[in-house]
Amino acid sequence: MSQSNKDSRYLILQTPSKEEYKITVHEGDVAILAKDLAQIKLKTSTNQEEKQITSFDPGFMNTACCESTITYIDGDKGILRYRGYPIEQLAEKSNFLEVAYLLIYGELPTATQLETWQERIMSHTYIHVTLMDYMKSFRYDAHPMSMFIATMAAMSTEYPESNPTLTRRDLFEFDHRARNQQIFRILGKAPTIAACAYRHRIGRPYNYPTESSRGYSYTENFLYMLDRLSEPDYRPSPAIAKALDVLFIVHADHELNCSTAAMRHLTSTRVDPYTAVAGAAGALYGPLHGGASEAVVRMLEEIGSVDKIDEFLSGVKSKTRRLMGFGHRIYKNYDPRAKILKEYAEKVFAEVGRDPLIDIAVELERRATQDDYFVSRKLYPNVDFYSGIIYRACGFPLDMYPLLFALPRIAGWLAHWYESLREEKSAAKASIPGATHVMRARQTYVGDLNKELPSQEERKDISNQNKSLAALKTYHSNLSKRRRAPGTAQRV
Repeated sequence: MSQSNKDSRYLILQTPSKEEYKITVHEGDVAILAKDLAQIKLKTSTNQEEKQITSFDPGFMNTACCESTITYIDGDKGILRYRGYPIEQLAEKSNFLEVAYLLIYGELPTATQLETWQERIMSHTYIHVTLMDYMKSFRYDAHPMSMFIATMAAMSTEYPESNPTLTRRDLFEFDHRARNQQIFRILGKAPTIAACAYRHRIGRPYNYPTESSRGYSYTENFLYMLDRLSEPDYRPSPAIAKALDVLFIVHADHELNCSTAAMRHLTSTRVDPYTAVAGAAGALYGPLHGGASEAVVRMLEEIGSVDKIDEFLSGVKSKTRRLMGFGHRIYKNYDPRAKILKEYAEKVFAEVGRDPLIDIAVELERRATQDDYFVSRKLYPNVDFYSGIIYRACGFPLDMYPLLFALPRIAGWLAHWYESLREEKSAAKASIPGATHVMRARQTYVGDLNKELPSQEERKDISNQNKSLAALKTYHSNLSKRRRAPGTAQRV
C-alpha cells in the first residue's frame, strides 16, 4: 500500500493476466472505493465473457454504503459513542430528547434550544381523529407493532404537502424547515400511536397526551397515555420513567443496522418520511432484529431456576438449546449498553420489587462469561439480555417489546434520514458515483442461461407437473375443507 499522504493511499491489485490496478483507500475508516473495482474486468467461468468485478457480500458483513458522523462503534473494545460522546455519559447525565437532538443535528443543544426542541415535539403529540378511528378498526388482538407500522404509514395521507411524490422531489433537500416539521411530528406522535395500540390490545379507551403545562417528560407522557384510567392528575412512577428514558437512550441508534439501512434505502427514493419510518419499523419487527429481548425473557422462564443453569448451558453446547441475549455481529466484547442496563435493572427492582428472573440472568451471565466455550466464541451479553428483564419488571407485556425498541430507534432513523438528505450536495461535489442515486444492490447471477421457451404440449411431463403442483401446496381453512369435500356443488 502506498501511504505517502492521506489523499493518495491505495492498494495495488494484480489480475491473473498480470494487469495492475490502483484501488483507492477511502479516508476515514479503512475502505476501498467500489468504483475502482468496477474498472477491473475478468472473464467469467461459464461463457468466458469479460465482466466488471463486483464484491460478493451476503448479509453486507463488510460493505459500507455511506459516510456517517452519527454513531461510532468499536466492536473489539466494546465502545459506543453518539456524535463522539460515550453512551455511558449520555445515559447517566442526559435525557432522551436531548440525545435525539444530538443525533439528528450533530451537537448538544443549548438550554434555549433544548427548551424549544422539547416544546415543539410535545406540541405535536396529538394525532388526527381519523387515525384513531383507523386504529379502532383493527382486530381486538392485533399486534401493537403491526398497528404502529400501518398507522405510521397512514400518516402520510394526513400530510400530503409533506410528500415529495405529490409536491416536488427535492422538497426536503433544501428546505430545513420542512425537514424539521416532519421530525417534530414523527417524534411527537409516535408514542401516542404506540400507546393507542397498547390500549387497543387491552380493550381500554385511548388516552390523549398530557397538557404541555404539566411539564411531563417524553417518557412520562408515554407512560401516562399507557396507564391512566380515570384519574385527572395521574403521574407515572419517576423510577420507571427514568428507567425507560435510559432504555430509550441506549436504543436510540446503532449505526447501520438492518432497520436503519432500510430507512436509508427508502430515503434514497425520496419517499415521504412517514412511509420510510413505517418501512424501517417493518424491518425491526422481524424476530431476528427486534424480537431478541422477548426471546431472552422466554429463555429465562424456560430455565426456571438457578439450579438448572448448568443443564441449560450444556444443552447450548450440544446445540439442543439456544442462548439468547449473548453475542453480537459487531461486538466481540461486552456490549456497553448491556452494562448500563444491568445497573439500571437493579435500580428498577429496588422500586418495583425484584423479579426472580434477575437472579437467573445474573448467574447465567456469570457462568457463561467464565466458561471457555463461550469466551472463546466471544459470546458476551448484549443489549437485549437486560432490556427484556426491565420491560418485564415494569409490567410491559411481551408483545410490546418490539414497539419499545422502535420508539427510541426512530430518533436514529430520523438522524440518518436527515444526514442522507444533507449529504447530497457534499457527495455530488466529491463526485462519488452512486452517492446521490437510488440505492440499488447488485447480485451474482448463478441461474440458467439461454433456455428456449417450451410450448404447453411440451410441458406435460408428469414428473414435472407433480413438482409444480407440490410447489403450490398451502394450508386451508375449515371453510375450504368443507367446500372441497366430495359432492359439493359449486356454480362457476
